[in-house]
Amino acid sequence: MKVHDMTFKEGTEFKIRIKPSDDCSSFAINIGHDPDNIAMHFNPRFDWQGESNIIVCNSKSGGCWGDECRDGNFPFARGEECKFYINFNMEQFYIKLPDGSMMNFANRLGDVKYKYFDVTGDARIVGIKIK
Repeated sequence: MKVHDMTFKEGTEFKIRIKPSDDCSSFAINIGHDPDNIAMHFNPRFDWQGESNIIVCNSKSGGCWGDECRDGNFPFARGEECKFYINFNMEQFYIKLPDGSMMNFANRLGDVKYKYFDVTGDARIVGIKIK
């Protein structure tokens, strides 16, 4: 699913509910300006290309990926709906994971407003709310 021309700006909270499929290998949430300029690529990997139960975050600028950041806290389960919250400022994205723990990822593009959002991989969006 891709959403264009939404408004997600500094100080607002983005709540997303997702249900990974029963055989999910990975899914990703991308927030940015367009497919070539992604401020936050959030990618939980159940079992993908030799990596298991890890969250990988990255960014893309001008079509080029940056350095990946990995987090070993993995509060996701195949086939189980989960919800998490994302907000950000010019420096960081703040992600509240389904178990209540927090993780941060640098806002490498440094903008205070994004209009592009997509979800890829083996998961279905159950709900989205921006407030």
